[in-house]
Amino acid sequence: MKTLGKSQRGITLISLIMILGFIGFVALLILKIGPIYMDHTKVSGALDKLKEVPGIENQSDFQIRDGLRKQFGVNYVYDVKPEDVQITKSGGYLKVTIEYEVVKPIMGNLSVLVEFNDSFEVGG
Repeated sequence: MKTLGKSQRGITLISLIMILGFIGFVALLILKIGPIYMDHTKVSGALDKLKEVPGIENQSDFQIRDGLRKQFGVNYVYDVKPEDVQITKSGGYLKVTIEYEVVKPIMGNLSVLVEFNDSFEVGG
């Protein structure tokens, strides 16, 4: 008669379930948070394009906001609202700041909050 004793190896079923649950939760977080950061790269790109516009510091607030709105529309960015954009002008100096937050529900009453604050300055 053979005895298995100490030669048995492996993972228990409960350990396997816990590991798979953890991997599933991490995958869920990545699937929920990933698009938020992808949209943020589009917001940063829109700011970079706006910064490259010649004579941007001489444009009106409406023209600057309209340029951003068009960029957001082309890139399907819906998280940034008009009140999230602050424009500071003084002489030939211009500072555009976009400060916004995104709340994404994960499951049940569990949500994730991501805050962004981007800006650029031109002129002197």
